[in-house]
Amino acid sequence: MRVVIAGGHGKIAKLLERELAGRGDTALGLIRNPDHAAALRAAGAEPVVCDLEHTDVDTLTAHLAGADAVVFAAG
Repeated sequence: MRVVIAGGHGKIAKLLERELAGRGDTALGLIRNPDHAAALRAAGAEPVVCDLEHTDVDTLTAHLAGADAVVFAAG
């Protein structure tokens, strides 16, 4: 299962990323700060730098392509 998580660096998101990675699923965490990428990798997720407030529809659509689920965990 491929899950995209908006707000990928938050507390709930990182718990979900660990859970998904632990069961063999793929988690992609959308983050706006590239400095948070290492924390996502440590949680077993693939970081994707994408500021939801400043992206366009086509870019966001590309990040969501192929997802089985999308979780909004952004503040």
